[in-house]
Amino acid sequence: MADQQDAQLMMQVLQWSSMSGGIDALVNLMSPGFDAEGASATDRDVLTLLLLGETLGTFTKQGLLDKGLVNDLWASGLVWAGVGPAALRQREQFGEPRLWENFEALANGSES
Repeated sequence: MADQQDAQLMMQVLQWSSMSGGIDALVNLMSPGFDAEGASATDRDVLTLLLLGETLGTFTKQGLLDKGLVNDLWASGLVWAGVGPAALRQREQFGEPRLWENFEALANGSES
């Protein structure tokens, strides 16, 4: 169950996301012209959302943030559907199976 500390940390993460372009990145992700299969993990908007998702996934995995609160406030599955293909290609490119794993686990409702 989420508590006041979870809410405060979540607000700080959302502020950081907003300051780093997270809102614009989400708008672009949800636009009809966004091409998830053609996107690259080095695209600014994609990377912004990957960093946010990995941060939220890591915080929930480590018990620093309540997963229910994160899922209530942030559509991790929707965002992963958009940026996940780029993340998986980057994982393959670098041969690093753990790259973006906490975001993927959060989006899939599993623990990594």
